[in-house]
Amino acid sequence: MWIPEKYKVEDSKTIKAFIASVGLATLITMDNNFPVATHTPIELEYDDNGNQVLRGHIAKANPQSEKLKTQPNALVIFHSPIQHYISSSWYDKPNAPTWNYMSVHLYGKVSILNEDDLWHSVDRLTQRHGKISRCPISLQSLPNNIQGMLKGVTGFEIPVDKIEASFKLSQNRTNKDYENIIQELTTLNTPLSKLMSQTLKQTKKI
Repeated sequence: MWIPEKYKVEDSKTIKAFIASVGLATLITMDNNFPVATHTPIELEYDDNGNQVLRGHIAKANPQSEKLKTQPNALVIFHSPIQHYISSSWYDKPNAPTWNYMSVHLYGKVSILNEDDLWHSVDRLTQRHGKISRCPISLQSLPNNIQGMLKGVTGFEIPVDKIEASFKLSQNRTNKDYENIIQELTTLNTPLSKLMSQTLKQTKKI
């Protein structure tokens, strides 16, 4: 991913927090001449040696599942739902409009999880995201026939070889433009504009 220096993020804590907050990722691998992609929840975890790994699963019925074994090179993208068009009419001087966004790309080679590692991976995923429920469940609390549905998925692990993070949040604008952008986004009063406005306010404080 090409990242202008102003937008580059290298702080590991910031990147890990971002990945955890987004949750849903896009797994991209190759299928003969073209890339293929699946949207699926993926967790950033650590192996027994303390190395960063991505773990997730996709349906065995998904053709990409079989290709993971022969085309293991993977790109995983976590893209924030907080994104917005930035009109150049909000600037003090004429310029081109743009789009603000936050995205993290991770690269590595896929290996397939065995049944036991898959079970524990899905259980951790369920417990972490299930905390928002009034009555959280764990995988082991589900009936055996439901747990048996894991036979229909392929679990995978990707040791992380490279991470690229870009938070494009109007860092290239003047203070006056930055304040104008926040004000205009707030005035729009849409769900996305309010989220972007709040993000810019928080970023300014850092």
